[in-house]
Amino acid sequence: MTKTNQNARTAILFILPALLLILSFVFLPIVLNLFYSLYRWNAFEAGRVFVGLEYYIRLFKDPIFYTALKNNFLFAVISLMFQVGGGLIIAAILEDKLIRKFQPFFRTVIFMPSVVSIVVVGLLWQLIYNPEIGLVNGALHAIGQSDWAHSWLGDSKTAIYAVVAVSQWQYTGYMTMLFLIAMQKIPAEYYEAAMMDGASRIKTFFSITVPQIKEMILVGTVVTVIGAFKVFDEVYIMTFGGPGRSTEVLGTMLYRAAFRNDEMGYASTIGTMIFLITLTLSLIQLKLGKSGQEV
Repeated sequence: MTKTNQNARTAILFILPALLLILSFVFLPIVLNLFYSLYRWNAFEAGRVFVGLEYYIRLFKDPIFYTALKNNFLFAVISLMFQVGGGLIIAAILEDKLIRKFQPFFRTVIFMPSVVSIVVVGLLWQLIYNPEIGLVNGALHAIGQSDWAHSWLGDSKTAIYAVVAVSQWQYTGYMTMLFLIAMQKIPAEYYEAAMMDGASRIKTFFSITVPQIKEMILVGTVVTVIGAFKVFDEVYIMTFGGPGRSTEVLGTMLYRAAFRNDEMGYASTIGTMIFLITLTLSLIQLKLGKSGQEV
């Protein structure tokens, strides 16, 4: 056996355990979920009945599916604006020479919400939004804007925005930290040269900072979009899709079908749709971002 073949065999042996884990816990469940979506079955009966594409046809005729899809897209758009866009701006401000010495304090404050349990966050913000004792309405009363006081989670027009706002509060700091790490790897000589050429801070940001961390921006964008379509916890804790299913997302719709209605085949269909949507959007972002290529 040549040395090259021996090295290849050794490499395969090292990769094999991780590959088996990925196949067992990622790809196999995806295939099985697609398989189960073609059957009518539940958790309390052993048999299955083949129904083909019946559940997919039902899903596309279900108006709640389009409400959930709209809410997930709303999560994605607002999250891109605040978590990616806002996180990028905050990171750039913290990297400014005038602010840098206070950076450890601000990093801690901004990142802290992202390590708090989502259950705690959901219950906390339920109290903050409470129309009687909540801080939001209390602050509005204190500044003389009592007309703006509202039942934020009890109104179908405002509930989804109230839930989305909590997600931004919790995860913007996480994205900020990712961008900070990327910015700190940019050579200082680039900024010194820009200053010598008389470039403004805004021009330096768009001409040096953004191009240098474009890979991290792409990663942040993909992670944010995938997270927006997998969102479940905050909606489940704060509203469980209410009032009137106005805050329903694909995750809560799946949970309701599986564990409330015991329609496992229909839940598998919703799960397959979540996978297809996130996969498609991720591939589009990677293609537009031209990851690893020179633009």
